[in-house]
Amino acid sequence: MLEKTTKSPNKWPLAQAAGAASRTARNSILEAVGDTPMVHMARLFEESGLAVFGKLEALNPGGSIKDRAAYNILTHALAAGVISHDTTVVESSSGNFAIGLAQVCAYMGLRLVCVVDIKTTASNISIIEAYGARVDLVSKPDPESGEYLNARLKRVRQILDSVPNGFWPNQYANADNSGAHFGSTMPEIVATLGDNIDYLVLSTSTCGTLRGCADYIHERHMKTKVVAVDAMGSVIFGRPSGKRLLPGHGAGIVPPLFKSDLADIVVHVSDLDCVLGCRRLVQYEAILAGASSGGVVTAIERLAADGVMAPGARVAAILPDRGERYLDTVYSDRWVQEKLGNEALSI
Repeated sequence: MLEKTTKSPNKWPLAQAAGAASRTARNSILEAVGDTPMVHMARLFEESGLAVFGKLEALNPGGSIKDRAAYNILTHALAAGVISHDTTVVESSSGNFAIGLAQVCAYMGLRLVCVVDIKTTASNISIIEAYGARVDLVSKPDPESGEYLNARLKRVRQILDSVPNGFWPNQYANADNSGAHFGSTMPEIVATLGDNIDYLVLSTSTCGTLRGCADYIHERHMKTKVVAVDAMGSVIFGRPSGKRLLPGHGAGIVPPLFKSDLADIVVHVSDLDCVLGCRRLVQYEAILAGASSGGVVTAIERLAADGVMAPGARVAAILPDRGERYLDTVYSDRWVQEKLGNEALSI
């Protein structure tokens, strides 16, 4: 218990030091994308002896790491004359990239159609629509592959054929997706931690983050080993397609941005792994993060337990998005019980 005192505590112990540094106002919400903080997650990984630093991508203005790719893709397309103010942007997304695009399009005055599927949460759809975008819902998976992603991509092509001056950002193949992480995410991590990083742990979906960060590490001959965290049921690393309940990581296709030499270590995690990782993250570090962040946490714990990550290793972990969008799934005991079984709540 804290001792009682009549003296007013210094609520912000760094206030004087922080106030001494000049701060510049951003010219727009888009200029607030990136430059997210990193925090030492000492409590969660205390027993492992690892020094793990989480990059809080939830603090991007649109709530996720996907803000970076959306901003980079559309600003480059606008500068190159690929799009103009009468363009209709059409994209497939499970949620976060759609929100990032919706934010950028709202600021730029562009029309946006987001193709989502039934796994996209109601809250994400409401956010997308609040930005003024139109949501096109795919309710059935592709009959040939059984994947919703393939069905969404087919729907994107149909819409592009029906609108004049349409533009498909194609986050799975666009070099400006990975370029966002080559040019901002990984440089920010190095600027914070230096280049003495033993492991970089990140989740995979479009492979934009994986490609951009790995290319940066390889080009600069850093010693950092890249750990790719993929969903069970994802086909990115050659496993058969399977059922996945949580959106945001994994993919039903091998993205064109993927290369076989990007990751040094691959860890596959289940929906339950993501749930438990998220709950430990908020319990020990008070970080309310999304499902893929839970997968990242579980992967680090597993590698530490297996002796792959030795005590003393410095680990950078990218935590892609915020947890408020998962209150009805990851953080709902009812949902976990219904989808993952009663035993999941007792672990």
